[in-house]
Amino acid sequence: MPPEPAAPLATIAAALRRERDRVGISLTELARRAGVAKSTLSQLESGTGNPSVETLWALGVALGVPFSRLVEPADDGIRVIRAGDGPRVRSEQADFTGTLLSAGAAHLRRDIYLIDLEPGAVRAAEGHTPRSVEHVVVAAGRLRVGPKEGTVDLGPGDYATFPGDAPHAYEALVPGTFAVLVMEHP
Repeated sequence: MPPEPAAPLATIAAALRRERDRVGISLTELARRAGVAKSTLSQLESGTGNPSVETLWALGVALGVPFSRLVEPADDGIRVIRAGDGPRVRSEQADFTGTLLSAGAAHLRRDIYLIDLEPGAVRAAEGHTPRSVEHVVVAAGRLRVGPKEGTVDLGPGDYATFPGDAPHAYEALVPGTFAVLVMEHP
């Protein structure tokens, strides 16, 4: 018997199987809808893959669920996430790491993330679920964020909101950029 996958891989594996079963589609069909290789999806469902933010977002959109539903562990009551802990997922495109702090319950449909970014490549995001909205507050550094046709530059304490269902981007302008991201999903 193979060893149990480590969290958050075990959480992601179970969530993908659960959500794919809920929608009633095959592994092949989900891979096609998300634009990922069937072998990649098979590895993720077995808890042996190494998913990027982009892959998980594509799978969430294909399944009609927020990203958080794929990475959030079961709720056991009080939850504390110490700095540097939590389910962290890196981007393939840029030095960008997202840490899910809190997923909204089914009736709330909001998720809270910490994001760490470093200058260099831009984190380009495809549109998420329809009518989703992103809220960003910069805690440290400088961040260029927003829809591809209208990004804005933000500094510490600055807030911006924009549609999350259209292509958008995140780009650190200085080292050590750190922000809080709240995603709303209707």
